[in-house]
Amino acid sequence: MSSRCLRPITACAAALLVAGPNVAAAADVVSDGEALRVCADPDNLPYSNAAEQGFENRIARVIADALGRPLRYEWQPLGRGFVRKTLGAGSCDVFIGVPAGFERVLTTRPYYRSVYVFVNRADAAHKLASFDDPLLGRMAIGVQLVGDDLAATPPGHALSRHGAIERVVGYMAWGDGPAAARAAADLAAGRLDAAVLWGPQAGWFARRSAVPLVVTPARPPADVPLPFEFEIAMGVRKDDRALRDALDRAIVERHDEIVAILDAYAVPRLPLAGEDDATAGRPTGARP
Repeated sequence: MSSRCLRPITACAAALLVAGPNVAAAADVVSDGEALRVCADPDNLPYSNAAEQGFENRIARVIADALGRPLRYEWQPLGRGFVRKTLGAGSCDVFIGVPAGFERVLTTRPYYRSVYVFVNRADAAHKLASFDDPLLGRMAIGVQLVGDDLAATPPGHALSRHGAIERVVGYMAWGDGPAAARAAADLAAGRLDAAVLWGPQAGWFARRSAVPLVVTPARPPADVPLPFEFEIAMGVRKDDRALRDALDRAIVERHDEIVAILDAYAVPRLPLAGEDDATAGRPTGARP
């Protein structure tokens, strides 16, 4: 479900780390021969698509295998009423990526933590690395938008507060391809000087760019008390504690496989509780 809608913006990022027993117990709880029905967008890379090429598709496959259940999708384009039309309608059982603590569902323990990032051309003479950059007001900077309000996102708010609003280029969530893809393309073409984007999307599109792009974590300025880092979990119906607990155990049991998938998709990550930088996958330049 992690999406072009930038759901992490309004999420509670409280840690939900719960120790769990071996995943075999999870299969005992929920494996009844029924499919694990995953709610997903059919055209929202790098997260998911109908060809199952996204990293959430691959993680869903790992989790279904851990639970001993076949995998089935309920495809629904992300937009207004997504939760109501999918999980709320009973047509599917789980979102693979939601902000930890997302109030409309029961969330699992988080399985990764990502961050907004600065994206620069590798050959840029001046790379944006701080909202306190003295050249900020002179730079054309791309940022994802939610609605028409630049300040609705943490990076948009920071740019507005720091005098960059005149040259900020906003990319609406809905358009010809994902907003992060359009921003990365404009940066590669020289139409932007830099961009500030949500990490999982930025890493994917930067890696696929024909022009080398560099991704580094963005830290909020002291005068912007908004989080730039969010833990991502899975989400089920609020009354489905058995499935939530089974997913928790599967996440622990298949940790290494999940990490390998996130690495393969260049997802910038910061450590969860109990992890170190090497385990989490520190945000780095997106091209190998």
